[in-house]
Amino acid sequence: MSYLTDKPIDSDALVKRIMRPSDGACVVFEGIVRDHHQGKRVESIFYDAYRPMAEKEIARIIDDIHIRFPQVAAAVTHRLGLLKVGEASIVIACSSPHRGEAFEACRMIIDRFKQTVPIWKKERGPDGEEWVGWQK
Repeated sequence: MSYLTDKPIDSDALVKRIMRPSDGACVVFEGIVRDHHQGKRVESIFYDAYRPMAEKEIARIIDDIHIRFPQVAAAVTHRLGLLKVGEASIVIACSSPHRGEAFEACRMIIDRFKQTVPIWKKERGPDGEEWVGWQK
């Protein structure tokens, strides 16, 4: 299974992939490219990754979620390449019989994703381009 794509993300397809008849809740998080970051205007973002390492780390996150929340089904897709303002860079879907676990699992996935998955972004605006986030 691939967690990375070069094409626009189909949120509905991601949800359909995980929903089961026993589920009473589905939480979907969409990370959207916004038009600003730290006071600077953003026109687009270019996402890049070391794909084998990123895929492995995302799989580890999903496996850990399944251990912590056995009743949660989870799916993640992150887009690479050039994205314009308003496009989804990441979509996470979590379904479960009850909403609490779905919300908690979804939040844990995005928080851990931002901390450990080797995906880099270069923001482009009227003042030029800049790699952001890797300095931390």
